Amino acid sequence: MPSDRRDLSIDTDILQPQDWSFPVPIAYGPGRLAEIGRKSVELGLLNPLVVTDRGSRDLPFIAALQGYLAQAGLKSGLFNEISPNPRDDEIGAGRAAFRAGGHDGIIAIGGGSAIDGAKSIGLTAHNDIELWAFEYEQPVPEISNDQAFPKLITIPTTAGTGAETESTAMVTDTTKAMKFCVWHPELKPSLTLLDPELILGLPQHLTAWTGADAMTHAIEAYLVPGFHPLCDGLALEGLALVSKWLPIAVREPLNLQARGGMLVGSCLAGVAFLKGLGMVHAISHMIGAEFDTQHGLTNAVVLPVVLRFNLPGQEPKVQRMAQAMGLKDTSVTAFIAHVEAILDEISIPKALSKIDVPLDCAQRIAEKAILDMAAGTNPRQATVAEIRALVQEAIIKAR
Repeated sequence: MPSDRRDLSIDTDILQPQDWSFPVPIAYGPGRLAEIGRKSVELGLLNPLVVTDRGSRDLPFIAALQGYLAQAGLKSGLFNEISPNPRDDEIGAGRAAFRAGGHDGIIAIGGGSAIDGAKSIGLTAHNDIELWAFEYEQPVPEISNDQAFPKLITIPTTAGTGAETESTAMVTDTTKAMKFCVWHPELKPSLTLLDPELILGLPQHLTAWTGADAMTHAIEAYLVPGFHPLCDGLALEGLALVSKWLPIAVREPLNLQARGGMLVGSCLAGVAFLKGLGMVHAISHMIGAEFDTQHGLTNAVVLPVVLRFNLPGQEPKVQRMAQAMGLKDTSVTAFIAHVEAILDEISIPKALSKIDVPLDCAQRIAEKAILDMAAGTNPRQATVAEIRALVQEAIIKAR
């Protein structure tokens, strides 16, 4: 890591329980999963559906969650058929499970895929509207009072996606092999529960991949053009937390302070990208849809390539980001070098070819990526040919 890094004393109370009301009710602190039964009762739930991903279904926090619900006198069901890149057919199966079980709410627990899957199930649980009618760039469907969305609780068990505070969700259209964003402004989590104890057991490689995702969110959100000081402030604070704690969390998996810093930093970066994202995500979404690669890992490999494309001309913003990361040298070159140093320290591969993305997909991915909503908010507009060159570079050697 660069030696000019300053210590950031921004998190002295990082292990103290906190309750926040913005942008949704948030309960943060170690051990707070134990409160889920009481909080579910307070929300009026009697029989929530717990939604998780296939990779999490056998982990201890699932049994613990359902145990806490039972102690509070609540029934619950479990739907655990969500892929690492959620698919539209899985959302249909989840809606069927919600209805068949007579459920009255949804508790999403797991990584970003579980939370995105749960939110998508919630969009369709009480109505017969087709999933893709909720696509972000389509007119917002009208929801009648008798079709109100079910109460939603989100509990992330990775520190990366920042999916826990909003309704937006990325889902793969299996007929097009493309990812699209679905949402509705009236679907908001009734509670987000951030418990850093839940990520103490996260393997080092997943800590790295999901943490790099959070770092990418903060950087891309801050670079989106336009005046949005709320999102910009959250992006910078999220970047400060993630850049400080990510290498420590990877190196020391049982460091609860590092896990707390990452969980909060990821959450802040997730709120920040309501402003938009950029070309890293536009490319990553389409690679993930076609090759089922892990999203954060794909972002991490592509990030330096896109930074070299985007950052010339963005010097004032780069200076602010570099300062948030504790750097004395705030130049574009130093900033990119520092990001690359973090990626090297957490063992991110240097090329997409290392995760089995073939070179011959570059044109196809570029043609899809330019249609992604994140391409529209990239700070530098790109042609298909320019995106193809970025994909090719990322496949052959990203850094």
